[in-house]
Amino acid sequence: MALSAALLLGGIASAQKVNFEEYTLENGLHVILHNDSSAPVVVTSVMYHVGAKDENPERTGFAHFFEHLLFEGTENIKKGEWSKIVSSNGGMNNANTTDDRTYYYEVFPSNNLELGLWMESERMMHPVINQIGVDTQNEVVKEEKRMRMDNQPYGNFFTVVKENIFKVHPYRWMPIGSMEHLDAATLEEFQDFNKKFYIPNNAVLVVAGQIDIAQTKEWVQKYFGAIKRGEKLKKQTFIEEPITQTIKATYQDPNIQIPAIITSYRTPSMKTRDARVLDLISSYLSGGKSSKLYKKIVDEKKMALEIGAFGLSQEDYGIYNILGLPMAPFTLADILKEIDEEVVKIQTELISEKDYQKLQNIFDNQYVNANSNLEGIAENLAKYHMLYGDINLINTEIELYHSITREEIREVAKKYLNPNQRLILDYVPSTEKAQN
Repeated sequence: MALSAALLLGGIASAQKVNFEEYTLENGLHVILHNDSSAPVVVTSVMYHVGAKDENPERTGFAHFFEHLLFEGTENIKKGEWSKIVSSNGGMNNANTTDDRTYYYEVFPSNNLELGLWMESERMMHPVINQIGVDTQNEVVKEEKRMRMDNQPYGNFFTVVKENIFKVHPYRWMPIGSMEHLDAATLEEFQDFNKKFYIPNNAVLVVAGQIDIAQTKEWVQKYFGAIKRGEKLKKQTFIEEPITQTIKATYQDPNIQIPAIITSYRTPSMKTRDARVLDLISSYLSGGKSSKLYKKIVDEKKMALEIGAFGLSQEDYGIYNILGLPMAPFTLADILKEIDEEVVKIQTELISEKDYQKLQNIFDNQYVNANSNLEGIAENLAKYHMLYGDINLINTEIELYHSITREEIREVAKKYLNPNQRLILDYVPSTEKAQN
């Protein structure tokens, strides 16, 4: 134990501090530059502060739809040419959407930095949003929903959890949204959504890699400086009432044969100290095959085929889910009883020093890995600036985890992980399918 701890501490010590320079253009675009000369590679990325939570409840799925739509082309990049330009210049690109933000990025050889900046400025300044692009991406999104959710075993469990855990907050729907809403939307609604959110003063540009800082600043000004500032956004705040009695729900999934029990707790914003304590608790209880729940319920008692945890840390609230698949003759109720016994232990007893040190080692390792490549550094710089309001957390957040005590772990478990504060979801095979 001492040797592994020493090795990991050595890893933390050798993990280089992420240096960066930041400034804001006159149009409100925040720019973060990170020079790393270890490889001739550069990442150009833009994070927009728009996600599923910014949607009209009657038009869900817009933010995720735009993740696709803004690859359709611009005034100077023809339809279907975006990926061809990137790949023919030795690069790769991608994008992703959450409830809170949308993120686009390219990875190029460093001699193509100017190209990457031009492409992202084109996406921001000159997107072509027409009916052809909307119709094309509508089919793409529908197919994605079928593959990832509707035809995937246990693919809708997050959907059911969110709609039960949240009553007023837009977190109550999934980022992929409703296909009916997308079908009903007009072209003007899509154009208005773009005009409102995909603006420089709602975005952060990160350039990371082998760059000349002075030259990069010139190019940033050249390509992004002329983009007009959008109207100031007024974001609504949604407050959820505390959950004070157990929520019970059942969902029938035609794609499964083995039922699952899911217990879900609403947790505070990922920016809070309590959320970080809950991260440690999640890892302790259900983080992998050496965790307390897996060892007890799967390995020792052989009551379940699988025990897993699915945490969702977000800007306003989070969710901590524990999922179990019972092994016959054990029932969903049997699994829940075992889970609850371990939760009560962590609420009433201090975890051992050995387990505490193991948690520190796990989070040290995660910290090193999170900043082990340029793509990770670029996204973390954008995330900590935009969602946390403290960009230097890229270097200091691990210190917050180190400062959490065993006593805090016990108290936070008492505060959030109680039977009257959760959803219990019986996720079962469809009875209709059983009759066919």
